[in-house]
Amino acid sequence: MTDAQETAADPPLRTTGGAPPDDVDSAPIPLLEPREGIPPVVADRDALAAVVAAFAGGRGPVAVDAERASGYRYGQRAYLVQLRREGAGSALIDPVGCPDLSALGEAIGDAEWVLHAATQDLPCLREIGMAPARLFDTELAGRLAGFARVGLGAMVENVLGYALEKGHSAVDWSTRPLPEPWLRYAALDVELLVDLRNALEKELDRQGKLEWAHQEFDAIASAPPAPPRKDPWRRTSGMHKVRRRRQMAVVRELWTARDQIAQRRDVSPGKVLGDTAIIEAALNMPPNAHALAALPGFGQRMSRRQLEQWQAAVDRARAVPESELPQPGQPLTGPPPPRAWADKDPVAAARLSAARAAVSALAERLTMPQENLITPDTVRRVCWEPPRDLSPEVVAAALAGHGARPWQVEQVTPVLVRALREASV
Repeated sequence: MTDAQETAADPPLRTTGGAPPDDVDSAPIPLLEPREGIPPVVADRDALAAVVAAFAGGRGPVAVDAERASGYRYGQRAYLVQLRREGAGSALIDPVGCPDLSALGEAIGDAEWVLHAATQDLPCLREIGMAPARLFDTELAGRLAGFARVGLGAMVENVLGYALEKGHSAVDWSTRPLPEPWLRYAALDVELLVDLRNALEKELDRQGKLEWAHQEFDAIASAPPAPPRKDPWRRTSGMHKVRRRRQMAVVRELWTARDQIAQRRDVSPGKVLGDTAIIEAALNMPPNAHALAALPGFGQRMSRRQLEQWQAAVDRARAVPESELPQPGQPLTGPPPPRAWADKDPVAAARLSAARAAVSALAERLTMPQENLITPDTVRRVCWEPPRDLSPEVVAAALAGHGARPWQVEQVTPVLVRALREASV
């Protein structure tokens, strides 16, 4: 066992809102190796069965992490899953070789899962059969506790006093075989996750926020999968430059063609055609492939066949009947953008200004980000169409109706009632 491994067995705790106490050396200790070394990558049925048995017989919370190949592959599938549990050690599982991890998910189904930024990993974990019944999100816990920096490396350093090497976070995790330094990095990501969870639980309890955190974690664990995004092509970078409906149709056709090619080739859409190129084609409406090749993003090393397939998408947009052209913007399902309130409804704008100031002041007193205290969308909706009766009970019901958790309703209702009443005078 190395010195780093011995040290990792009993990490010091730094639980004072993100700053180490005076009696703890501020220099972080580099965490260089997992306690039991780098575990072998599990990529077949027999090895997976052994991991399932080990983790089913483990104790306490389960640290869980997943690595994707964002920017390299199509979609957000998991290419490595890391776990650690007392009594079971650590495991690295290859979802390419073991695409169904439902047996593992069931084996640890009753345990609390510890994740960092859970909403990022849960979709890809669900795709391979893993979904927690309850969880502890160390990133969200850090936000609620008032830590200024809530990335995993920063949290491990500030709370536990260890330095994690984060140089491989953006690599292509679809690479096979995975290099040993990447595997070491992946194993270390779950090495101290339960220790971090335990320290943050104590800190949240000290601040009187532990029940708030539990409500947030329960909401994440019980949330249904996000529905498919409507008109995803509208999120093309630079879309604000496109004003005409025919040009919007070009963006739509090029985005759709690119997405189909990227999915078929299993590569990131940006590697097929950049957003900048799509916007340039929409703004210039090239009449032929030769004109298209002169635009930024199309001319360099692009074959004639590729140019013709993109030009075909432009031509399809030209042929779309006027009645089927996309409409500017997206249908609003809630209040208009805040910048338009002063013109549309000056009284509502005054309510929003007062409410924002009140919520911001409360968030500062509670030492947490304003968006974690209450979502900006909830505040906007209540201010745009406030209840006729501004009693605490009615405002509380309105907040709950927009999805606010009980702790948020309890904290925000008094300041929001006061702000709404003062703005209505």
